[in-house]
Amino acid sequence: MSENYEVSNEAVARLSARQYQVTQEGATELAFDNEYWDLTEAGIYVDVVSGEPLFASTKKFASGCGWPSFTAPLDAANVVQTSDRSWGVVRTEVRSTHANSHLGHVFDDGPVKEGGLRYCINSAALRFVPYQELQTEGYGRYRHLFDDDASKQGEPR
Repeated sequence: MSENYEVSNEAVARLSARQYQVTQEGATELAFDNEYWDLTEAGIYVDVVSGEPLFASTKKFASGCGWPSFTAPLDAANVVQTSDRSWGVVRTEVRSTHANSHLGHVFDDGPVKEGGLRYCINSAALRFVPYQELQTEGYGRYRHLFDDDASKQGEPR
């Protein structure tokens, strides 16, 4: 399914200073000092600029790194990986496909049973859409991901 995600000057202008620094300038938030690092509510995370779906809480795990961590993207077509040679090391940067927002980095130290990857993502690059709002926000097609998830009713995972 091909989606059109709006990326406009107005969308970028609505970003907070932190969101702008992260998504447009490639900054990194401080560990444990960001909105979603310990959120356990059921739902999806979308690009703060374009709204393209990026990650689901069903793939989120407590990595202990201080940023939201996921084992896989919700839709691989909405995430692009590039080589990042900043800070004198080679890392794999993760960007959104449609908005080209800097999201974070992917590392190979995630849960082995889930594929071994850890998508370490800045909260400022994300907007969380709770399970209860998926339909009204236009993301109803993702409700099935939570069919067997008790947290969709607000229960902790």
